[in-house]
Amino acid sequence: MFDMGFIEILVIGIVALVVIGPERLPAVAKKAGYYVGKVQRFVTNVRSDVEREFRTDELQRMLSEQQSELQSLKQKVDDSVSEATQDIDVDTIEQSIKPTLPDEKISNISDADSAIKKPETESP
Repeated sequence: MFDMGFIEILVIGIVALVVIGPERLPAVAKKAGYYVGKVQRFVTNVRSDVEREFRTDELQRMLSEQQSELQSLKQKVDDSVSEATQDIDVDTIEQSIKPTLPDEKISNISDADSAIKKPETESP
């Protein structure tokens, strides 16, 4: 955490032994270790919270990018469909579907179609 080497720790220990005294040094070292552990846990929790927030922000950014890309793709598909429907000539399709029959049969077929669509009601 503080990037201290063995020599620095040894010097701090000797100074603490001289200043605090040999009787109270174990209790002070225990408390110091307790507080250092608390600080490390706090720093770890803060770091994980910050990383989680960054991941959330990044996921939201990615989601918005994908939604905009999806919208542009939808627009392209809609444009393609509208172009395709404009290019289709209904009369040409009907002519290609109609069978090649003599004119008499075609008129009979259309008469039959109209009879099916509009049945005549006769009263007995």
